[in-house]
Amino acid sequence: MATTESKRQQRFASVIQQDLADIFQREGSAWAPDTLVTVTRVRVTPDLAIARIYLSLFNAKNKQLTIANIKSHAGEIRYKLGARIKNQARIVPQLEFFIDDTNEYVEHMDKLFEKISKEPRQED
Repeated sequence: MATTESKRQQRFASVIQQDLADIFQREGSAWAPDTLVTVTRVRVTPDLAIARIYLSLFNAKNKQLTIANIKSHAGEIRYKLGARIKNQARIVPQLEFFIDDTNEYVEHMDKLFEKISKEPRQED
């Protein structure tokens, strides 16, 4: 089932992504100490009620603990977001946070391919 986002969803997701990036840049150390938090992607449900936020956590000692701490502050983060988007949106969506491990996956695959390329070739 291919889901394509409407222009409205994409625009709203973009606004949320920019505002959350700013919030994390300014205040993120409260929820993720010594961690660089990057908002890599935001997906919004068609009714705009739920925003799924994908975060890249750089330098986090324990990513699961860090994301759990961010999730525990979702209400506070949503409130801060609401203060910023109140003129652009009727509702402030529920925020769901996820770790975006795309970079780790890419690095892992690169290492695997590098390892494979160094192995001696076998004749058929």
